[in-house]
Amino acid sequence: MRLSEIKKLVDGTADAAFALDPGGIITAWNEAAEKVFGIGKSDAVGKTCSDVLHGVDECGRVCGERCSIRQMAQNRQPVKSYDLEVRSGEKPRWFNISVLIVDESKSVAPHTVHIARPADLTKRFEMLMRDFVVTETNIPHAQIESLRTRKRTPTKFTDLSKREIEILRLLSRGGSSSDIAKDLFISRTTVNNHIQHIFKKLGAHSRLEAVRRAEQAGLI
Repeated sequence: MRLSEIKKLVDGTADAAFALDPGGIITAWNEAAEKVFGIGKSDAVGKTCSDVLHGVDECGRVCGERCSIRQMAQNRQPVKSYDLEVRSGEKPRWFNISVLIVDESKSVAPHTVHIARPADLTKRFEMLMRDFVVTETNIPHAQIESLRTRKRTPTKFTDLSKREIEILRLLSRGGSSSDIAKDLFISRTTVNNHIQHIFKKLGAHSRLEAVRRAEQAGLI
């Protein structure tokens, strides 16, 4: 499919829609997106999705260079719809976003078409009810953790290796780099290198933040 055809596909979509090239640059932005997001086409096309929408998922992960959705698309893995809080405009609003993977004739990696549907009221109600159930009832711990787990968040799609997940689990139990190195029979330097990779993948700045995001997304 040529880029011109991708643009026609986006323009012909009634819901707010936009297309991204493999680098995350917006290549198409339809009229519905202009109305819903309050951002004109000229202000969106040519910029990264993260710079325009300033998206944040349920785990607090900010959209950026290491986008798990884009990585899945590049591997041509089907992407389930996900919820994203868009922080452009007057106030933050939640949207449910569906993704189509589209091959562009002049590009090695695929483009993606994102279709955004408003979900603010539904999302806020869902989060309110979840928090109420967690704090006000005596349901079993396992069910509480299930309620806490975010089912439709980009963080859930993060491509962590088995070793990184193993280290995250040990971190969640309070293990230090030295403790983890002893448990896994690897050097402390190797552990710290894995932790830095985890930080980048999860967009975290501390061990606690990385563990919380992984737990919330159901990764550990």
